[in-house]
Amino acid sequence: MTEALGLPALEQALTALTSRVSSLREARSAYPADPRSTLDAALAELDTARELLDAALREVRRAPRRSGERESGSQRELKLLRQVFKTFPVPVVVLDGSGTVRRISAETSRMLGSPAGYLIGRSFALFVDISRRAAFRSHLTAVQQGGRTVTFQTRLAHQGRAHTVQLALTRLTMPGEPHEMTAVLVLPLETQVADIPASPVEPPDSTLIMAAARRQELLSRMTRLLLDEDSLNQPVTVTRAARLLAADTADWVIADVVRDGSPRRACVFGPADKPVNELVRMVENHNPLAAPLIAHVLTGGTGVVHEMLEDEMLLGGLADGPPLLRVMGAASALCVPIGGQDGPAGALTLLRLRDREPFSLADLGLMEEIGAHLGLALRARHSFQTRSQAAEALRTSVVPRSLPDIPGFEAAAIYHAGSGLVGAEFYDVFPFSEGWAFALGGAAGKGEEAASVSAMVRNGLRVLSVWESDPGEALRKLNQALTAQRNGMFVMAVAGFVKGRRIRLASAGHHPAALLQPDGTVRFTSGGGVPLGISADCETFEEEIMLAAGQILVFYSDGLVNSRNEHGEAYGEGRLADVLARCVSQAPATVVKAVEEDRHAFSGGRVWDEIVILALRVV
Repeated sequence: MTEALGLPALEQALTALTSRVSSLREARSAYPADPRSTLDAALAELDTARELLDAALREVRRAPRRSGERESGSQRELKLLRQVFKTFPVPVVVLDGSGTVRRISAETSRMLGSPAGYLIGRSFALFVDISRRAAFRSHLTAVQQGGRTVTFQTRLAHQGRAHTVQLALTRLTMPGEPHEMTAVLVLPLETQVADIPASPVEPPDSTLIMAAARRQELLSRMTRLLLDEDSLNQPVTVTRAARLLAADTADWVIADVVRDGSPRRACVFGPADKPVNELVRMVENHNPLAAPLIAHVLTGGTGVVHEMLEDEMLLGGLADGPPLLRVMGAASALCVPIGGQDGPAGALTLLRLRDREPFSLADLGLMEEIGAHLGLALRARHSFQTRSQAAEALRTSVVPRSLPDIPGFEAAAIYHAGSGLVGAEFYDVFPFSEGWAFALGGAAGKGEEAASVSAMVRNGLRVLSVWESDPGEALRKLNQALTAQRNGMFVMAVAGFVKGRRIRLASAGHHPAALLQPDGTVRFTSGGGVPLGISADCETFEEEIMLAAGQILVFYSDGLVNSRNEHGEAYGEGRLADVLARCVSQAPATVVKAVEEDRHAFSGGRVWDEIVILALRVV
């Protein structure tokens, strides 16, 4: 089709072409298992469309130029061009001398996924693969200067859609335009023919459904990872999140966190199938603020997606070297903030290489959600650490870090805080005015308030032992202090002051101690009394024990004997005596371990209440 066509003939040819393309769409929908013949026919029609465009251009050029016919000729030219853009079944774009989009057909808008009003005024090169962008500009210049038609294969991407296409660039004279333009005919090399719906309701796109499902799965996996106990206990939250994204979503993942007001690089993950270790180290050492993309996100607090990279300096450049994005081979970039209370707590930057589908707005929305979740996890970890540190400080106020050496005795203890961060049980071994003392007990209740009351009793006994040589008198004075506070808390406690091998015991509502004899028999002390803090008139039970070599005195908390098995049965003092009877001549450390292991087996490893076991043996 080399001769010029008149307007009626051209309109008729365009109408016929549109009808044939519609038939091809119907054939593809009716026979999806045989796409080859349909594709071959579609490519043939594309050649026809290109010839029609050439004919339309020749028709424009041969329009009459006589002064008397100028107005009618211009009207015919405008009508012709409007008809071409209205009915042309393949994408057509008109560019000005700078390569900016000036006109765009409806088919082009459909292919790129944006309305003409959004695309007009943008540089067409921004839709071209960054690796071919410089070549495209060179071809465009050659067409504008030489007037010849150039074909050029590349990839176009926009709004998450990528198309491998053949571009045909032709110089074009537009009516009413002082400068020549360039017409770009876009010939898709992939099957991009849309289905014609069989009913008014368009069927769901399975590809979109699968993509949405993958995003939901990634968000679910990320949530489980961030809620994992290791993420709360260890400083690995950001690294684990970045590693998951690198394995699932991007070729490069860069994580930056704000510390002391300045962003610092936390971790970098590169393509696992490429030798990029040296490049990873260079990116790790790169200043986040030297990357305009990251600085923009940290300042503005909103995410940014670049489906096709317009500026290779978005991540800055190597020292006296090329742009970092070029060295990394990136073709698409995405950066989102990590949520913080007073602004971004950091940023996640994801890059994809040229052989992958570019990031889309849907990916940006997902990553912004992940960035918000990651920020919540970091704040939860900080809060957890703060509470853990406070709990640790409170725990050290109720239990010693280690037991001191007691002349003539060996001592060992086991402590479990139960289901809480800090327990209300306490134990202690310390010197007093005439020898050594020990104490065991716990406030009725759980949490920080109960622990603080237990700490007061423990430390109060240490203070009173400076002046008191009688543990019963020390407990009575502590009772006065507790009842005066009227906080409703009461404490079960036992205290013993040791002089040589003589131990004077005072019990305020505590369990009796178990005394293991060298012959394997076990007897219990009296125990008893009224817990501290219940009444101003303190009733303690006191007794004195003379220990012989080889005897072991074992104190224990309520949580030990009240541990229960799956049938609801209590561990009890009888089972404790049976275990102790098997520990004759054993060291205190072995004794407390044997008791704890037996309790663990009995209760199936469950611990509901605090457990304390303290053993003393005469040597």
